Amino acid sequence: MDIQIISISNKVPGWVEQGFLEYAKRFPKELKLKLIEIPPIRRTKNADILRMKKLEGEMLLSHCAPDALTISLDVTGKTWRTEEWASQLQKWMDEAVSLNLLIGGADGLSAECLRKSQLIWSLSPLTFPHPLVRILVAEQFYRAWTILTHHPYHRG
Repeated sequence: MDIQIISISNKVPGWVEQGFLEYAKRFPKELKLKLIEIPPIRRTKNADILRMKKLEGEMLLSHCAPDALTISLDVTGKTWRTEEWASQLQKWMDEAVSLNLLIGGADGLSAECLRKSQLIWSLSPLTFPHPLVRILVAEQFYRAWTILTHHPYHRG
C-alpha cells in the first residue's frame, strides 16, 4: 500500500523534514509513505486568491495516482478517534487501496480538490503551523499501523 502525501509548501525547516522522515522510515516495506512537495503560487499584494487556490489545486490533482483513493485535509472534514482511524487504515490495507492525501497551501484547498476527494479529513478544529501538518499526518498513520500490529507505541 502506498500513501502519497501531496503538499503545497515552501522549503521547510530541517526539523520538519527530520520529523517526517523519522516516521516514514518506521513503516514496513509493504506500507510506503511518500511526500511530494509542490511550491506555492507566488502571492502578490493584489493577488486573486481564488485563482491561486485553483491553480494550486490543479497542481495537486496532477500528482495524484489515478487508481488511488484521494483524501483532502480540510477543517470541514471528518474527525476520527485514533482507533477509528486505525480501523479505516486496516480496511484500506485489506482492499489494497493506495492513498493520495492532499495538503493545501496557506489559503487551503480549491473547491475542485474537495469535490474530487473521496474523503475529507480534519485533524482538528485548531489551526496548526503548515509545516507541522505533514508530521502530524505521518505520525497518525504510524500510530494507526502500530495499533493494528499491536506494537507498544500506542498506549491508548
